Amino acid sequence: MYAVIQTGGKQYKVAEGDKVVVEKLEGAAGSKKTLSDVLLIGGNGTLQVGTPTLKGAKIETEILEQGRGDKVVVFKKKKRKGYHKKQGHRQAYTLLKIKKIIV
Repeated sequence: MYAVIQTGGKQYKVAEGDKVVVEKLEGAAGSKKTLSDVLLIGGNGTLQVGTPTLKGAKIETEILEQGRGDKVVVFKKKKRKGYHKKQGHRQAYTLLKIKKIIV
């Protein structure tokens, strides 16, 4: 069984036992989190599609890690003007383990 969930403005296809890196969610490592924005549930020859979400469907997850991604360097420059600006950015993320898909 698999599901398509929405979190952080993005959509993810998940199944039980998967590990997924999503945009930062509140909670400490080791805590449980329930996601209720389930867009689609499939598998076992059936397909349930929400409009836009499925009522009563939930995904039980466990937060494995709160972290920050690799550094992305942002460099801006205007030629012949002497203008340059260098910035770095590290995006915060949450590593989730999918425990159970509840229909």
